[in-house]
Amino acid sequence: SSEVLEAIENVIQGVLQSLAQRKAPVLTVANRRDWRNIEFKDSVGLQMIPRSTTKQIRSDCPQSANRFALMLKILSMIYKMVQSNTYATKRDIYYSDTLLFGSQSVVDEIINDISCMLKIPRRSLHVLSTTKGFVAGNLSYTEEDGTKVNCTCSATAVTVPSNVQGIKNLTSHAKFILIVEKDATFQRLLDDNFFNKVSPCIMITGRGIPDLNTRLLVRKLWDSFQIPIFTLMDADPHGVEIMCVYKYGSVSMSFEAHHLTVPSIKWLGLLPSDLKRLNICKDALIPFTEQDENKLASIQKRPYIACQPLWKKELEIMAASKLKAEIQVLTSLSSDYLSRVYLPNKLQFGGWL
Repeated sequence: SSEVLEAIENVIQGVLQSLAQRKAPVLTVANRRDWRNIEFKDSVGLQMIPRSTTKQIRSDCPQSANRFALMLKILSMIYKMVQSNTYATKRDIYYSDTLLFGSQSVVDEIINDISCMLKIPRRSLHVLSTTKGFVAGNLSYTEEDGTKVNCTCSATAVTVPSNVQGIKNLTSHAKFILIVEKDATFQRLLDDNFFNKVSPCIMITGRGIPDLNTRLLVRKLWDSFQIPIFTLMDADPHGVEIMCVYKYGSVSMSFEAHHLTVPSIKWLGLLPSDLKRLNICKDALIPFTEQDENKLASIQKRPYIACQPLWKKELEIMAASKLKAEIQVLTSLSSDYLSRVYLPNKLQFGGWL
């Protein structure tokens, strides 16, 4: 915490020095969304280069003066929380003054900018994300406040903890981890008692694009157990995008890649090639929208696809057919096809990429 306080004090000192010299104070932050600031490393995923291009948030410019003030406001809130060892969610910060901040997304962006500017992970700033992910299966752990959590015995899933860094005593006999894109599929597998049937496993869902805590938990489980991690996604560009976020990270959070990415993640399904192999009826597939085509084209150009020839092939199949499928399409074969046939066969015969 003393490091965090010192880092904030240095920023404020810079502001005061500018004022003393009768200059307009400026905050300098990295361009987090610029692909030119990103390098791809097989072992880490997408990470920000050390000498990245920056943008200035000036206090004397009408376009950025408001943002400058909001950054100082949030810095002061973080400083107080670190000093008093209290925590707040991004939502708490927004609701402390909704008129001032205007929207939740403004708060989220500023907190990420501050984290990147100070080179300090968001959790160390005492700002917690609201969790939306679930975990179930062969896993137990102790939360920071001493609460014991056992995911094995519950018929319902457990919410991903809001302070993943604080959990300890993780124990599991799982043979693999399965990341499921959607909540509906996750619940279906839970109802089918999938995580006990084939072999003990841990199931996680970020319920769409994963939040920070879900990604942190996947990384923590990988560091703790070093067991295979598979993804189960829709066979569409959005599903591929989500899988890439877990595996290689996102551009906007590339400055934290080392804590968030798991490059060893494998693509288990639903593969575009599975649709033909399983004779899925064309009527059950969904035609691409223009947005799908653009998303797929952008994914195909990304640096990590070049080093994944088998993924590249699957994306080419998808692009050629201009058709997509949700995991639920397997119910057209039989209601429990996913948990009874598809996943057990894939896991037994190595049907992943």
